[in-house]
Amino acid sequence: MPSTKSFLSWKALALIGLQIVAASPLGPVRHRRAAAKPKTTKPRATWKPSVGDTWQIVLQDPIKVNKKTLSPNVKVWTLDMYDNDASTFKALQDAGKKVICYFSAGSWEDWRDDADQFNDSDLGNDMDGWDDERWLNTRSTNVRNIMKKRIAYAASKGCNAIDPDNLDGYGNDTGMNLSKADSINYIKFLAKTAAAYNMSIGCKNSPEIVAQVIGSVDFVTVEQCVEYDECDAYAPYIKAGKPVFHIEYPDSPNSMSTASTNNICTSATKGSSTYGFTTVIKKLALDGWVKYCGGSQVYTTSVQSK
Repeated sequence: MPSTKSFLSWKALALIGLQIVAASPLGPVRHRRAAAKPKTTKPRATWKPSVGDTWQIVLQDPIKVNKKTLSPNVKVWTLDMYDNDASTFKALQDAGKKVICYFSAGSWEDWRDDADQFNDSDLGNDMDGWDDERWLNTRSTNVRNIMKKRIAYAASKGCNAIDPDNLDGYGNDTGMNLSKADSINYIKFLAKTAAAYNMSIGCKNSPEIVAQVIGSVDFVTVEQCVEYDECDAYAPYIKAGKPVFHIEYPDSPNSMSTASTNNICTSATKGSSTYGFTTVIKKLALDGWVKYCGGSQVYTTSVQSK
């Protein structure tokens, strides 16, 4: 048994210890568990399309996907990012297809859910032929922040790539005095943003700035280069191993003559201006109807009514 003196000393020390703890601004010391390590998921690899990939583009309506009877049975699909559900994109991907999500990055569309997020100063002239769209000031910080959100939305829906439209404001009456340098800067901004989500990106038309943007994008979507005699301008994409998805809109696609079809479909001739392009003949509405070079067969993709 310890002596009375030792016992009292022990009690005194204990009392002093309690007083020190009580007086401490930090309070009593508590042992904490080590923080759990956050779970990490492996980022998906960025898909990049290849020269010669088969392709369909449908923007007028959302499509119906039937894996057994998918028409046409092509590898790459460009679809409206908003009108189609994420389940549609996944169904295509489960069937071994890739999805390019379309949205306009250079025009304000009055029917989009985020239309009210744009400032009056962001909006330019009406787009010629599209009364419900106006050109955007692509230099605007607000416009760019909205596009960041759109690209994030594309990633959340599972898009493999994005197809931002109306990037050639420099060649149009925008009311914003946009220059080629503005378009180049904007395309590089969009490309950098898409890369952060492991999505590839395409340029849209813009033949005058191919040399300045080809290193930042993974493909290009080209409209009517045969009609406007601009196809040669896009040949550097093929040389760089990046596909050219080429659309022509003839006046009467349902009743085209063989000569008219051959005039568009020169890609079979090596050395021609469209050699290596993936060419489709479409109606201007960009519905499910499509005709390909190298055959007379016409395909129609099943669509849903909005």
